[in-house]
Amino acid sequence: MSTKPLQVCLGPDPNTRAPGWVLPPGACDTHAHVFGPPDLFPYADKRRYTPPAAPIEHYMNMQRITGLSRAVFVTPTAHGHDNSVILDAIAKMNGNARGIANIDPTFDERALDALHEGGMRGARFHLMDDRPGSVDFLKAHLPQLQRLGWVLDLHVDPKDLIEHAGFIRTLPVPTIIDHMARVRGREGLDQPAFPILLDLLRDDRFWVKLCSFDKISAVPKAHVEGSLPFMDMVPFAQAVIAVAPERVLWGTDWPHGNTFTPGRTPNEGDLLDLLGVIAPDDLTRRKILVDNPAKLFGFPAP
Repeated sequence: MSTKPLQVCLGPDPNTRAPGWVLPPGACDTHAHVFGPPDLFPYADKRRYTPPAAPIEHYMNMQRITGLSRAVFVTPTAHGHDNSVILDAIAKMNGNARGIANIDPTFDERALDALHEGGMRGARFHLMDDRPGSVDFLKAHLPQLQRLGWVLDLHVDPKDLIEHAGFIRTLPVPTIIDHMARVRGREGLDQPAFPILLDLLRDDRFWVKLCSFDKISAVPKAHVEGSLPFMDMVPFAQAVIAVAPERVLWGTDWPHGNTFTPGRTPNEGDLLDLLGVIAPDDLTRRKILVDNPAKLFGFPAP
């Protein structure tokens, strides 16, 4: 019996451009992935899609063009619970990278300690309908996160944030709400999940990541030549900065896996110029790009 082949997602924009402003030394992209190459780092059999190879060498070229110099790599679901591709990327960044692992109950203390030694500083968990994960699964791993001093990278959709808000408030470890809880630009600042996110950020256990605007924006393209896409996400980002400027992070989501619509993949230069609109003053940009990631992930002063 034949099986339907997995859909192949789009690759990153091959023509990275520099932003229109100069990034500070030590600027960190806190959410990036590396895919393969699959002959060296095979994809998981049970992956949701097949990405084109996006090796660490291509990512480092994007960094050179944009002015980014540090990174936090998140093991992508396409690689399942095999974190080898991220450990390799961290090693090749010569002290300028950390990692967020995918783990499951097969990881004993020895395996987790090896991940920590390799530069992992957190683990990602999903509370979403379309990905494996549950409250019980997360609870079972909290003791190990506490033992290692790791952060929890929590991936939720708005309805999941609403459903699990009570549990999330009890989390005892530093917790990043990934992708601004994927609040949708078209639903406005008064959508039910967004006030919950802002309230969480009033507690210093919680952090938020400005990332994946291309997937949650209702304005994926610039309407006027020379303007920026995703402008509907600016008020959301500015609102979280107003509440917790010392706990806001920024990420590219390079190479933007799980994207299938032509023209939707962003250019990293545009994303950084959008950050320039979100945070027009140098002090706030430095907090988001340098100081906040250094504090959370243990980077030295640049």
